[in-house]
Amino acid sequence: MDWIDETGAMYAERDFGTEVGMGERPALLVIDLINAFTDPEGDLGSDVESVLDGAERLLDTFREHDLPRYFTTVAFEDSYGDAGRFIEKVPALRELHLGTEAVEVDDRVAPVGSERVILKKYASAFFGTDLETELTTHGVDTLVLAGVTTSGCVRATAVDSLQYGYRTIVPADAVGDRAEGPHEANLFDIDAKYGDVVETDEVLASLDEG
Repeated sequence: MDWIDETGAMYAERDFGTEVGMGERPALLVIDLINAFTDPEGDLGSDVESVLDGAERLLDTFREHDLPRYFTTVAFEDSYGDAGRFIEKVPALRELHLGTEAVEVDDRVAPVGSERVILKKYASAFFGTDLETELTTHGVDTLVLAGVTTSGCVRATAVDSLQYGYRTIVPADAVGDRAEGPHEANLFDIDAKYGDVVETDEVLASLDEG
């Protein structure tokens, strides 16, 4: 895309987008790969087969190396009293009822053993959750993000991850969105300001070398 090339050149001249790299103790966060988001027939869903494939590869390697893994879901009470103005802005979120199949992690990347599913109410996996406590407890210094959507929950989590002091890694082929424009624009912006946008193969190679 012309705008990416032009803006990328301008940002590079002004010292944006330096690579921070992986630290000593990475963790994987699989964001919102729940049935409501992975079913392309639903109002909240889209075709994320490639994202599921990328997340599965990451999970396999993080499990192999016994590195921390976490999942998130979004779910609301019947009253929607816990949804605030979010439900007004995006009425489609009414599909996300606590305790229903819609908010369960897709079987293709389902958690195993003691892997936790963190319940959130808003975009960032940090907002109103105990994720930061989990990461501190396990000595994590790097957060690898996979899942959906690039322009929503992935981006919000990447911003907060930086603000909490983590090296933030986003494999471009393991995150996705409902449309290509928001996906590409937000990957560009994350890479410029908040984390390293790489490919899944690069993350896997780094883990295997470490």
